[in-house]
Amino acid sequence: MRSLLVLALILTLSVADLSAQTYKVITSVESIVPNGLGRSRIVNALEDKDYKEFTSVQTEDDKTRNKSDRSEIRVKNFEETKLLNFYNIGGIRFQNIAANDALISSMINTMISEGWELVFVTSAVESEGGKGDGQGIFITRYIFRK
Repeated sequence: MRSLLVLALILTLSVADLSAQTYKVITSVESIVPNGLGRSRIVNALEDKDYKEFTSVQTEDDKTRNKSDRSEIRVKNFEETKLLNFYNIGGIRFQNIAANDALISSMINTMISEGWELVFVTSAVESEGGKGDGQGIFITRYIFRK
């Protein structure tokens, strides 16, 4: 009977622990603009936002819109870590990619040492792609859990 109580207590604590998880998203944006004209950064928001404050519900019968100003969505407190651009005047710079990898690894290792666990990584490329393409970014989101 006593072992059943201990098991029940452990299960209760483990369920409580699951519900107390926190997620954090950190984004790296690396420029793929030719000639080194773009900007590359790691961006980390230092304040939280409640998505519900900026969410509207729309149905066929009733459309309720959130009345909040879009400027309220902006995060004014964030870290911005400089990265190097993928290109310079001479073309692609593998040295810059290696430098960015070192900085991103440092960021990930710091987050892990602070008790965060890297659980998801997702990335995408956006590029104009037309004649004389002069715009583009490589974006990666690192999703941590604590």
